[in-house]
Amino acid sequence: MPQIPENVHELTVGQLSARSGAAVSALHFYESKGLISSRRTPGNQRRYGRDALRRVAFVRAAQRVGIPLATIRDALAELPEGRTPNRADWARLSEAWRSELDERIKQLGQLRDHLTDCIGCGCLSLETCVLSNPDDVFGERMAGSRLMPERRRAQAAD
Repeated sequence: MPQIPENVHELTVGQLSARSGAAVSALHFYESKGLISSRRTPGNQRRYGRDALRRVAFVRAAQRVGIPLATIRDALAELPEGRTPNRADWARLSEAWRSELDERIKQLGQLRDHLTDCIGCGCLSLETCVLSNPDDVFGERMAGSRLMPERRRAQAAD
């Protein structure tokens, strides 16, 4: 991993890419989504503050555990301007994200179990399949699009 001299306070996109391990295109994407920022030189080249290294590391770690970019951006926006996320920030945010991740893990487990059931039965029926037509309360009476039970319809309207 290339070292950046202590007296260098701004990085080119290539230096940031080499040091962070993120592709240049990913850095441009992160910038377009408001996750990192740069200033432009008179020659219109991007320059990133050294704090961008920590921000990129934060974004990539959060992405690895499945946190959506919009949620990451909102978390970074809560930090005072110019401050990079620290250990305490990560601890606070990861605790808040834990229940969301637990719910996704539960849903993925249910999907996995249904996939096994589907492969086991071999029917691949689009009218009764729990994967392609989940929660179908009318599937036994008629074919077609799934209708939501009244309780779920009321929740969706809220």
